[in-house]
Amino acid sequence: MPIDGKPIKGRGAAVQVANRFLKHSYGVVHWEGIDEVEEEDRRTRYVVEHPRTIVNKVDSPDLPFTLSMNPYQGCEHGCAYCYARPTHEYWGYGAGLDFERVIIVKRSAPEVLRRTLQDRKWTPAPIMFSGNTDCYQPVERKEGITRAMLAVCLEFRQPVGMITKNALILRDLDILKEMAGLGLVTVAISLTTLNEELRRVLEPRTSTGANRVRVIGELTKAGVPTEVMVAPIIPALNEHEVPALLQAAAEAGALGANYTVVRMNGAVKPIFDNWVYEHFPDRAAKVIAQVSAMHGGSMSDSVFGRRMRGEGEFANTVRQLFRLSHKRSFAERSIPPLRTDLFRRPAEGQLDLFA
Repeated sequence: MPIDGKPIKGRGAAVQVANRFLKHSYGVVHWEGIDEVEEEDRRTRYVVEHPRTIVNKVDSPDLPFTLSMNPYQGCEHGCAYCYARPTHEYWGYGAGLDFERVIIVKRSAPEVLRRTLQDRKWTPAPIMFSGNTDCYQPVERKEGITRAMLAVCLEFRQPVGMITKNALILRDLDILKEMAGLGLVTVAISLTTLNEELRRVLEPRTSTGANRVRVIGELTKAGVPTEVMVAPIIPALNEHEVPALLQAAAEAGALGANYTVVRMNGAVKPIFDNWVYEHFPDRAAKVIAQVSAMHGGSMSDSVFGRRMRGEGEFANTVRQLFRLSHKRSFAERSIPPLRTDLFRRPAEGQLDLFA
């Protein structure tokens, strides 16, 4: 339900989209009206969850990883385009404002991960932090769940990949540096734009583009293999920045680069439509038309292979632009593979001597 059709400061969504699994939904028509909710309802709320498992199998053939783990569900970053928004519906929340202000915190995740790796049935394979929501979103500063999970991975010599758009990752440079020395970690920094005006409305609670470039430099100096993920590329908003984004990342020391184009799966479409008409009314129709053209006429695309890169004239233009820019900025660079041969299970008392 729209909230007066007005953007909310610090939020990417301005709508409370109905949960497809629920018969009833809620929302606010006018903040100043008789249905006004209490101020605290508009603040971020944290819900503690105790998961039985933390490592998830990924069956998507167009993703470069087969395992992932997510310390949090929902994301304070508030990116208007986020493909993970519909997953919040499985928890009984909405993909709109709920996704940004009701954050599920998995405090027991480090212990669950330890049990998983200690299990003799575990076969070492790289795990991605995070396949869904950013493991370094603002709440991590207080909770430290990601850091604790990294410490477990280092103890077991478990390889991980990480992707984030938050400079908070530098807090854990000590662990990352040690893991990198063993070939156990690679990092991808998501870089969408260097235009701060666009970043503030598109990704309102993320680190600035300049800060993310700095993060690439700091990680590289510490010996942590780092690449840049230009994602998502959005027609008429940031596609022209591709050469500059790749050049900035390469100059900072990134060893590789990749990209995806935007897509609006499920409940993301009404959220993004509302967002683009609010912030860019002069080009909103063009953006929506070109996004649809890339995905077989529908902004919601689930076709493997096409959903990440798109098809058609605009997608081909982006593909060529990225290829040429990549060749110019990343010639003879590559991300090293993660090692799985160092995996070990730390001894747990004397009985382990006879295991």
